[in-house]
Amino acid sequence: MMSLSEMAVDVLTTSDGREKTEKSRNHARAWFAARAAGHPLPVGSATPPLRPARPAQPELRDPRDVPKRKPGSPQGRIALLHAVAHIELNAVDLHWDIIPRFTSTSMPLGFYDDWVKSAEEEAKHFNLVCDCLEEMGSFYGALPAHAGMWRAAEDTVDDLMGRLAVVPMVLEARGLDVTPGMIEIFRKAKADSAVAALETIYGEEVGHVAYGSKWFHFLCGRHDLDPKDVFHTLVRKYFHGALKPPFNEEKRAEAGLAPDFYWPLADTPKSGRS
Repeated sequence: MMSLSEMAVDVLTTSDGREKTEKSRNHARAWFAARAAGHPLPVGSATPPLRPARPAQPELRDPRDVPKRKPGSPQGRIALLHAVAHIELNAVDLHWDIIPRFTSTSMPLGFYDDWVKSAEEEAKHFNLVCDCLEEMGSFYGALPAHAGMWRAAEDTVDDLMGRLAVVPMVLEARGLDVTPGMIEIFRKAKADSAVAALETIYGEEVGHVAYGSKWFHFLCGRHDLDPKDVFHTLVRKYFHGALKPPFNEEKRAEAGLAPDFYWPLADTPKSGRS
């Protein structure tokens, strides 16, 4: 039986999206079955790749070179879903990468439970969105995609607190801000499968942001650091650009993110809120 770190590297070194996500879900089931039986698998150690394996398609481009499409057309909605699929596939790898990447930091088993569960859910999200694309006559890989998605992982390759600050607490929190608008786009288009998929993603992403916040606060407490000050320092160090309002304050609060964490990093003054 593989250790959890070996399972993570197995996912990270698998290129095909459907195969990668199947491994993600199978390894998660094995981890939780062992936990339920009272015999947790060893976390172990394994060396993750700097970049995860990726399929030959989609072509990865600089963000400025990815065509912008308006979601009012079927082609625009396909492009939007394709972008979501790409985000979800990167999220699968991000949540597995955090496990072997930082085994030098002693963490409770609950830390690993949370990221394995997140990786399993991200795998489900990728497949839901891929199913929607295929229902609309397309597929993941049919369009170019954003090459910068893995940058946050590379920037925080040796900083666990930086990884938690930037990936779940900034990037995934951004998903809470924008997903309601996407759901409305597909609801207006009567694309029921896409609405259902996005509603599933929206509901479960709150938990992923919450896991990031929980373990970030845990590490701050371990080192007697002020979480808000450390968060601001790390986001300014690793995140390229200001945070963009409007913020979904209700869902962010549900995930454990207080407004004084993110508003000071926003690109408009707090007084500009409506």
